[in-house]
Amino acid sequence: MGRILLIIAAVVVALVLLGPLVGFALTLLKWGLIIGAVVFGAMLLSKWVKRT
Repeated sequence: MGRILLIIAAVVVALVLLGPLVGFALTLLKWGLIIGAVVFGAMLLSKWVKRT
């Protein structure tokens, strides 16, 4: 019985710790995609301006 409770407690603690880490990783991914899109748009705009 004690081992089962210990396993359940370890799973709960892992989920509590994993939540913020996953959120932080997704936030970094989101900002990376936003910055990448801005850089890509700037490259396209500069190529378009050079052609005209």
